[in-house]
Amino acid sequence: MNHWLHDQLAVEKNPRRREILQKEIGHGTKEFLRTIWYPAVGNFNHLYAEWEVRDYGNRCRYLDLTYMPGGAKGCIEIHGYRSHARDIESWRFRDLCKKQSYLVLDDWLFLPVAYLSIEEEPEIIKQMVLSFIGKFVSMSTNHSLSWIETETLRFARSVIRPFRSDELALHLNRSTRHTRRILDRLVEMSVLMVHNEQQRYRTYQVVNHDR
Repeated sequence: MNHWLHDQLAVEKNPRRREILQKEIGHGTKEFLRTIWYPAVGNFNHLYAEWEVRDYGNRCRYLDLTYMPGGAKGCIEIHGYRSHARDIESWRFRDLCKKQSYLVLDDWLFLPVAYLSIEEEPEIIKQMVLSFIGKFVSMSTNHSLSWIETETLRFARSVIRPFRSDELALHLNRSTRHTRRILDRLVEMSVLMVHNEQQRYRTYQVVNHDR
């Protein structure tokens, strides 16, 4: 993680972002990177801390983490815990809503993560992160996908957990046998991978080609 931050500092010419990066990044962000992102993804490629954007009022905003493969725009914000909504100052709540609205309207894919979820349900958050990354993955293969294979891949990217063949069969309105043939072909093409090797309850998920 330190090497990753050092590399960003080495190339950053914006004095405002350099100053922020030279300070220690937030505890929630560090825990997310240490216990969620790196174990799930295996690297920090295309990931940036405290990325600067400007909103419609030309105000500088800094995003906890951005994921930008090939110029795509993904934002991950780590939210701390408040016991009651009334404990959040009204101006802060309004500003948070405006910031998130700006990101969505500017075509950012936005993933909010609660700090408590990092501590209490890390496996769920890891699956969310993999699905988040899957939205940006462009598959490179020598084989062209049929429409039903493309729809299978779209389905696989849309879920936040490994899925069973019978779930896909229901989605595609195809027999389980036919669905398994589709899945076997996509596994052979290294587009999908088997998550659970137990034959009766085999599950599948998208291959992360950036690992």
